[in-house]
Amino acid sequence: MKHLLPGIEPLLRHTFVILEEGTHEIVGSAHLLDQHKAQDVMYFYHKSGQLYYLPASIPLPSNASVDHLSWMKTKSLPHTVPFDIFMREIEAFGVVLITDESGLAIGYVAGNDVLHEVYQAYKYVKVYFDSVLETTEESIAIIDEQATTIVWTHGAEQMFSIKKEEIIGKPIFDFFPYENLNTLRTLKTGERLHRLKSQPRNDVVLLLNVNPIELDGNIIGAVSVDTDISNEVRLYQELFDSTKKIEDLRNEVIRLDASHNPFYSIKGKSRAIMKTIDLCKKIASTNATCLIHGESGVGKELFAKAIHVMREKQDAPFIAINCGAIPPTLFESEFFGYEKGAFSGANQKGSKGKIGLAQNGTLFLDEVGELTLDMQVKLLRVLQEKKYYPVGGSKEVEVDFRVIAATNRNLQEMVDKGEFREDLYYRLHVISLTIPPLRERMEDILEITKLFLYEFSIRYNRFVKEIPDGVMDKLVSYHWPGNVRELRNVIERLVVFSTDGKILEEHLPLDFENVACQDAKKHLERTIADNRKDDESEFPLPTANTLQRELDLYEKKLILQALSLEGGNKLSVAKRMGISRSTLYYKMHKLGIE
Repeated sequence: MKHLLPGIEPLLRHTFVILEEGTHEIVGSAHLLDQHKAQDVMYFYHKSGQLYYLPASIPLPSNASVDHLSWMKTKSLPHTVPFDIFMREIEAFGVVLITDESGLAIGYVAGNDVLHEVYQAYKYVKVYFDSVLETTEESIAIIDEQATTIVWTHGAEQMFSIKKEEIIGKPIFDFFPYENLNTLRTLKTGERLHRLKSQPRNDVVLLLNVNPIELDGNIIGAVSVDTDISNEVRLYQELFDSTKKIEDLRNEVIRLDASHNPFYSIKGKSRAIMKTIDLCKKIASTNATCLIHGESGVGKELFAKAIHVMREKQDAPFIAINCGAIPPTLFESEFFGYEKGAFSGANQKGSKGKIGLAQNGTLFLDEVGELTLDMQVKLLRVLQEKKYYPVGGSKEVEVDFRVIAATNRNLQEMVDKGEFREDLYYRLHVISLTIPPLRERMEDILEITKLFLYEFSIRYNRFVKEIPDGVMDKLVSYHWPGNVRELRNVIERLVVFSTDGKILEEHLPLDFENVACQDAKKHLERTIADNRKDDESEFPLPTANTLQRELDLYEKKLILQALSLEGGNKLSVAKRMGISRSTLYYKMHKLGIE
């Protein structure tokens, strides 16, 4: 590569003589003088710990006295010395002696030889640099430390309608408003700008990249590369408009399809979630009261709605009430409603209350474990007798409704501690259902993430096609204490902070780096242990296998299933699994999938 400096060893000359202190005349160089011209032989002299050399321009008389010659100071350098230090010493002394690992001289380098090589490398670099500038269609502008324009490409001429002959050698601020010049800001502060959008005209959108030019720690200029993305922006807007229409149609289809598939809004194909859906279908075949257990954010209300849709008529009401959000003083009026004029500030028309609104439908009691004991007594009575008195009313009202309760607390422990009435617990705990947390169905994260990514890309007008593998790995390994709700919030955050359709790891919440994933590993171990029995026929797992081996086998099964579903189309498989095609090929190679 002729545009690079060759290094030290190719510059070495080997015709030299080294004299030691105490030598009175130059001897022992006759064989060199016979083979080379006198000016080709370099003489070095060690005296008093200092190394000297005799410039080749000084004529060497026969049998010259050493002490009377015009010696010049120099030094010796190892052949492994860094090139920048070598160049500094050449500049200081003009000639340096080069030694090997043992300190033995192997040659010398003269400044003229280095200058020749530097000039040759410069000529190559210049023609390469000029050819690149002439070939690119981008707008490239370079200014020096005085803000003088030194490079102005053909792309810049076309974009800004300024000829190269007009601007080269002149201050760039003579042609553009000072406040619009990002190169000047970079020249002054050293700030680097990456993919910054700019709109100099209504019909033009530019993408700017600006970097400082630094030498020896000092900023000596700035370069700006501008790309016209006007067509891309226009096409993106058209695509977004079309996508928005598709999303509206999709939402309408979901609304119409809910009666046919009540579990449509519950995403995931994991074994854990499919078992839960099967249990819901069995529960929906009865009118029994159901108690749903699950951590916050797992989607307990979605399952409650699905059960309601399956067992009630199409127009039956579904009334949800968060028991933890009702102050005790408002409990009766919220639950039982009130007659007009029952208390000051009341609605003059009165109110039916949640129970009245749930007539012939479902009353969903979310976070039922948050009810106080006196509120539990009042709730128990209406559940037993299906009768109640509105606040301020004298006539008992009969109701017919089904009850689904949900909690993220252990009601049995609360009963043991006297914090929850035992009779109410058994009234609600006719049939129980536990919704698995997200960390117990990690394989569903890919599908759920893609849905949230699509939703928020539409909402915030940001066209984000995919999540990078590095970010996806962190999402899959996180233990998700907030479950699906937390995942939704994280994806919304990533989309909001995305730039030009790209999501970065640095936009993940800080606790992704700080929270240990031991809980996730334990749940994965438990999940794999539960799945082992069903998978042994297809993937026999010896008991001595490590966790990583079992994870690899489980991942292999998922990929094989996806390949089967997509007919072997790897691009479709990669899209289905939410990874890049290169990542899919890597995983297939690692797992031995043909």
